[in-house]
Amino acid sequence: MNFHLITENRLLLIVCLPATTYLNAVLMKTLTSVLASFLIFTFTTDLYAQDIQEAYERAESMLTWNLSGKVYQMSVNPNQIDENRFWYLLNTRDGDRYFIADLSTQSREPAFDHSRLATAIESATGASANPENLGLRNLYFSGDLNTIQFERERKVWACSLETYECDVLRSVQTPVSSSVLSPDGRLAAYMNDNNLWVQVIDTDERIQLTDDGAENYGYATDNHGWRRSDRPLLKWSPDSKKISTFRQDEREVGTMTLWRTVEGRPEADIWPYALPGDSIVPMLERVVIDVEEQTAMFLNIEPDHHRSSNCCGLIRDGYWVDNEWSSDSGKLAFVSTSRDYKEVRLRIADPVTGEVNEIYHERDEIFFESNLTSRGIPNWRVLHDSSEFIWFTRKSNWGHLYLHDLETGELINQITDGDWNVVDILHVDEDSREIFFTGVGREEGRDPYYYHLYRINFDGSGLELLTPEDAHHEVTLSRDASWFVDTYSTFTEPQKTVVRDRDGNLIMELEEADVEDLLATGWQKPVPFTVKARDGETDLYGIMILPTNFDENESYPIVNANYPGPQGGSLGARSFSPFQRQQAYALAELGFVVVAIDAFGSSPIRSREFHTYYYGDMADNGLPDQITGMQQLAERYPFIDIDRAGMYGHSGGGFSTAAALLQYPEFFKVGVSSAGNHDNRGYTYYWGEKFQGLLEGDNYENQANHLRAENLEGKLLISYGTMDTNVHPSMTLLLINELIRHNKDFDLIVMPNRGHGYANEPYHIRRTWDHFVRHLAGKTPPDAYQISR
Repeated sequence: MNFHLITENRLLLIVCLPATTYLNAVLMKTLTSVLASFLIFTFTTDLYAQDIQEAYERAESMLTWNLSGKVYQMSVNPNQIDENRFWYLLNTRDGDRYFIADLSTQSREPAFDHSRLATAIESATGASANPENLGLRNLYFSGDLNTIQFERERKVWACSLETYECDVLRSVQTPVSSSVLSPDGRLAAYMNDNNLWVQVIDTDERIQLTDDGAENYGYATDNHGWRRSDRPLLKWSPDSKKISTFRQDEREVGTMTLWRTVEGRPEADIWPYALPGDSIVPMLERVVIDVEEQTAMFLNIEPDHHRSSNCCGLIRDGYWVDNEWSSDSGKLAFVSTSRDYKEVRLRIADPVTGEVNEIYHERDEIFFESNLTSRGIPNWRVLHDSSEFIWFTRKSNWGHLYLHDLETGELINQITDGDWNVVDILHVDEDSREIFFTGVGREEGRDPYYYHLYRINFDGSGLELLTPEDAHHEVTLSRDASWFVDTYSTFTEPQKTVVRDRDGNLIMELEEADVEDLLATGWQKPVPFTVKARDGETDLYGIMILPTNFDENESYPIVNANYPGPQGGSLGARSFSPFQRQQAYALAELGFVVVAIDAFGSSPIRSREFHTYYYGDMADNGLPDQITGMQQLAERYPFIDIDRAGMYGHSGGGFSTAAALLQYPEFFKVGVSSAGNHDNRGYTYYWGEKFQGLLEGDNYENQANHLRAENLEGKLLISYGTMDTNVHPSMTLLLINELIRHNKDFDLIVMPNRGHGYANEPYHIRRTWDHFVRHLAGKTPPDAYQISR
């Protein structure tokens, strides 16, 4: 009797029977037993194959692009018409719909008949118009609401909402691509051959403003090293007559090189990219350009470092950050930040003479932050009329506002105080001397990451909470802050949108998110939790995601979806969302408990001490907190198998994932590390010099993953994109080289011609799933499962 393997789950049985009857009987009995066992084996393996295929199909259904159309009416972006009315575009079951809210009557009505307007647009333009997606660019309502204007096909159209007839008002001249519009909308500033130009939009006249720009020494250049664009970095004056910008000197800055894969010879991309410890780094020569006179006035100060007063980069809302013109365009306030981020200086410049006065200086022995969110607008404001300025600092361990004298820089009074943080200044009313701002951590018993809106007087009196619900609030103020739109939610409670007056009193309820289609997919809400940090005292916050077919009597591996910060943690905003970073809901469907925890060092939203916990040791990554948090969850929930723990992450999460398996191999058994900055000596000096410190001697050795390569014991999958201009592949290759030198087994995916954002490509997602299913769950994944997108 012989067995021959045909496929993984199929056997060919060949039987040769002896001649004697007795032996035949014995063999037949044995054969019957073997066949029975074989049939059970075949049935079981077929059933497993079906189960794992169905699990992958469920996982695919939970990918972001398959859930994105399952929630309606989540957000409202108000566009103010007058003091009591605004319009907004809402995603509804019937498509995108325009509404008008009238606060005086506490009403909300469709802005127009969408079908009639679509018919009118088709009749006037000769092109199709979809009433479910009208796409009205630059929409404007007349005061009586009887007429609208919008842009379509490079024309401005006016449509009567009484007769539903549309006519062309004028043609629209398109601004130059990658340009910055002036406040009056007449001019577009753009770069050409390292110089700054403006376009007169109506006539398409082109005016050259500078003529001495050169390669790597150009005006308004947007090259951060880790990111680049052709859009100029500048700040228009309110009267549209002047531009605040710089000439960026990076002529001797070291370069980075990447090779684009093509047929034949690869193509090189070479550009300036400063690294920690470089003796020559980009410097900014501040200049004010008079657009009418076409002259440039360089400010009378030494060149500034390529820095902003908070993370990350020089751009906020499309403009050069840390620049503030006076309302009459007569003065320019700006903040200069030192290379090591420890010192900031508030300065006032005369844009005509170029003279500069230093108003205030502050030093933080770790690093300064003017706003606690990544790419948040710095929280300083200069009040020229009252000769004061509002300043934000964490010198008390918490981020608060202070009022200073503009002439002397002296402190007048502290405005906010306590063990909580100001997040964003949203409105300063100089007449009533009030500030509207968002804050976190003030309301006892609430998630310290929830945003709330507050109002306070300049002198620190009269602090009032304006958003009372125990939830995360996203607010938009009217132009004079007499009312605001408030959308609030939690991880588990969908969005509700209301309108409140300036005192926080409810004016009207507006919208409520519709999640019926989302829940119909089987999607389940995450489970919020708190655990203690490594110190045994500090509360850490996180969420747990379970598979939709969860059975508490089963045992599940635990996977940490990680992003360590330090400019923001694993969880992101505390609002309701069908998504979570790194497709966590999808991974859970394959039989994993997926957790995300905001550890020490992950987020500035907590105290300065919390945020800077592992300054100078970036490889810490909050990993001791992740481990103890996962262990506490396993003690709390018996269905978690803590002996099967994994981690995955992208970018900073790729760095932390590799660090987890190399520093704690006894705990983390499996990991997927993509696009990791594994040694910050090879990453932008923007990052390392802020969170690790200036490179001096061997102080970067402790954060380099490749120096721990010999510790690898678990199953590590590494990936990188060959055209990643943010996190250069060299850092990953250093790690790979050391793993090879130490004869370590690992898996590798190279993504040709991909930049930094490849993690959501179907192939990479599938390989991530396969890696965890095979090595952490101990199962066989489907053969080359195809994810559709």
